[in-house]
Amino acid sequence: MFYNLISKVLFKLNPEQAHKIIFQYLKCVMHTPLKFIIQQSVNFKPTICMGLRFKNPLGLAAGFDKNGECIDAFNLMGFGFIEIGTVTPRPEPGNHKPRLFHLVEIDGIINRMGFNNLGVDNLIENIKKANNNGIIGINIGKNKDTPIEYAKEDYLICMEKIYSYTDYIAINISSPNTIDLRLLQYGEILDDLLQAIKNKQFLLTEKYKKYVPVVVKISPDLTEREIIQISNSLISKKIDGVIATNTTLDRNLIKGLKYSYQLGGLSGRPIQLKSTKIISLLSKELKGQLPIIGVGGIDSLISAREKLLEGASLLQIYSGLIYHGPKLIKNIINFI
Repeated sequence: MFYNLISKVLFKLNPEQAHKIIFQYLKCVMHTPLKFIIQQSVNFKPTICMGLRFKNPLGLAAGFDKNGECIDAFNLMGFGFIEIGTVTPRPEPGNHKPRLFHLVEIDGIINRMGFNNLGVDNLIENIKKANNNGIIGINIGKNKDTPIEYAKEDYLICMEKIYSYTDYIAINISSPNTIDLRLLQYGEILDDLLQAIKNKQFLLTEKYKKYVPVVVKISPDLTEREIIQISNSLISKKIDGVIATNTTLDRNLIKGLKYSYQLGGLSGRPIQLKSTKIISLLSKELKGQLPIIGVGGIDSLISAREKLLEGASLLQIYSGLIYHGPKLIKNIINFI
């Protein structure tokens, strides 16, 4: 009820301004007696995945809390895990504004943020301050001005810095908002990146005496043939999991609507079916050899169950949280 009231006001504001207001509010209440406003009790549904024990299978997707500022607030809401980032080695201003658009009529979002974040060192300091008692994943990417042929160095720098502070690492090679980033999903450049990441994981495991799983986040715009190729690469390089999916460039479902002409990745309800189809294809190719984290258009219990039925082991939400508030977390967790 409370979220329904404030969301009506927030959706009239500039989306980035609304996001900042939400974060200011969360930071103000999460460590005070007022935390009861955002805290909710959800059923305990432990899930074992990648050798990790999750309180429940529903997580917050990357992109919502890029700098790890509100980890404790999202834990209070009942999430089974929280993925922060995408973070880059150096602070990244991102693309020019305006770069975020709410398609309120269809519960959709278009963004061309471009990995805007305060850098990996700032993220680590925020993790140190959190009273987190759940699973944290850190999503990493490359800086905009790093040439694609040197992209793996940015990923390795981030891995080195975050390894002892995270429960799993997500490799973002599928955002449509950083030039040429999606090229990392194909052929030899993908295999080279995955091998470098796996080698780094081995060295860091030896250094910290701790195995941190690595997952790769892929695009919903891949063809069936490309899904087969990526699946083979993930299996052969012994990657620990895959996140399906990132945002889409496809505009077929939103033609003629306000903001449909805007460049950037589309998320929310319009991507629901597209993401689920990718999960289904992945499940067929992977044959249970590594788990799938399903994300994309989950805005109800049914859409969550669909992704689980098609092969996802864990789920994440982003746009659904914006449009439906924390009650969506409880509705999904208590009944899946």
